[in-house]
Amino acid sequence: MIRLATKNDIAAVGVTYDQLLKHEQINGGFSNWILGVYPTIKIAEEAVKNGTMYVLDNDGEICASMIMNNVQADEYEYIDWLYPAEKEKVLVVHTLCIPPKSARKGYGKQMVEFAKDFAKKSGCDVIRIDTYAHNKPAKSLYQKCGFRIAGYHEALLHGLILEELAFLEYKL
Repeated sequence: MIRLATKNDIAAVGVTYDQLLKHEQINGGFSNWILGVYPTIKIAEEAVKNGTMYVLDNDGEICASMIMNNVQADEYEYIDWLYPAEKEKVLVVHTLCIPPKSARKGYGKQMVEFAKDFAKKSGCDVIRIDTYAHNKPAKSLYQKCGFRIAGYHEALLHGLILEELAFLEYKL
């Protein structure tokens, strides 16, 4: 079940961030996230406080999380979007995290499909997502779910991590 996260979920979401990043440190990975830098439990706390964190809860176990809001980073202005929309009509998905033990179970697709349904119900016209340009699994997931790559641009993630991002969009 995908639902709005509560204060009781914050610690579990923080654990999933750490599990993913520790796994990537040992095994290599595709994100550009850095353990202890981004994402952290503070990101989860802020998103829960703002009512923008959603989790996939499988019998009390948090198997995935994401943040959904209308906040587009400054870099979004540099992208030549095929589907222009007013800012309040754009749902932006941030920090979609699937910990290693939950990988390859279809949870990523479930989260993206939930975002599509949420966006429709919220009256949005477009969904936008950015991901590290070299994150092949994430780009593949989004493209399989109907998103198109709108462009690439360099960004400073939360003012901390320099990266090249791929920007994707989906027309509702």
